[in-house]
Amino acid sequence: MRDPYEVLGCSRRAGDEDIKRAYRRLAKDLHPDRNRGDAAAERRFKEIGAAYAVLGDPERRARFDRGEIDAEGNERAPFGFGGRGGGFDPHDIFADLFSGFGGQSRGRRARGGDTVHRVTVPFVDAVEGGTTRLQLGSGRIVDVRIPAGTHDGARLRLPGKGDAGGPGGLPGDVHVEVRVAAHPHFVREGNDIRLELPITLAEAVRGAKVTVPTVTGPVAIKVPPMTSSGTRLRLRGKGAPDRQTGRRGDQIVRLMIVLPERADPELERFVANWSAVADPRVDAGMA
Repeated sequence: MRDPYEVLGCSRRAGDEDIKRAYRRLAKDLHPDRNRGDAAAERRFKEIGAAYAVLGDPERRARFDRGEIDAEGNERAPFGFGGRGGGFDPHDIFADLFSGFGGQSRGRRARGGDTVHRVTVPFVDAVEGGTTRLQLGSGRIVDVRIPAGTHDGARLRLPGKGDAGGPGGLPGDVHVEVRVAAHPHFVREGNDIRLELPITLAEAVRGAKVTVPTVTGPVAIKVPPMTSSGTRLRLRGKGAPDRQTGRRGDQIVRLMIVLPERADPELERFVANWSAVADPRVDAGMA
């Protein structure tokens, strides 16, 4: 993988907010919903997600800058250990010494070392489940199944996919730490998913039927008349599934009124002639 700073187009002196802004801008432009059928955009979207998984976390960014982890977030192997996650095992020496005398050690058989790898998966794949490919240190490619409802930081085990064992020994395991790429719209809290949905002033005043994106596809909801900005609506069962029970959380939609970016004389005249029924700050106990 390329240097994550290069992937996000940021310098190494960039601040955390600069990193976040760069990721959000790229994620918005490259999001699969806007580039359906574009394989190159999908690959690039995954690449920026993996880069942000490293640079978006201050601790992991510092470790990358110090050279302790690589661009994919994998631990760099200490000198002299060849990258084996299982470390040094004195039984390996005896297995090698006795391998010429009957083929096996008379002590315990040397098990291969475990290795630790990290993968970054798209937000929706972590929620709905999916498959991602992982290249091991040996150059082997393995498919890793991501269970539905996987949280950021979850660990998966691939039995027998680690380092080869000594004569007569079993191979080790691969431990996979899953990093979930940030999504430009969805934020996960437990098994609930939160989303801020922009609506117009007219939709807020008169009420409207609008479309809301969810991880399983768009759904239609009704905005009640005279809706204030910040109002929350709950979509039952549209959150992430629990890995133990399979029961899904909810999606919490926060409605946010968005005014026109440019001056609107007609709207300004209306507001100037409109008298509010009550002062909202008085009702809130702020005045």
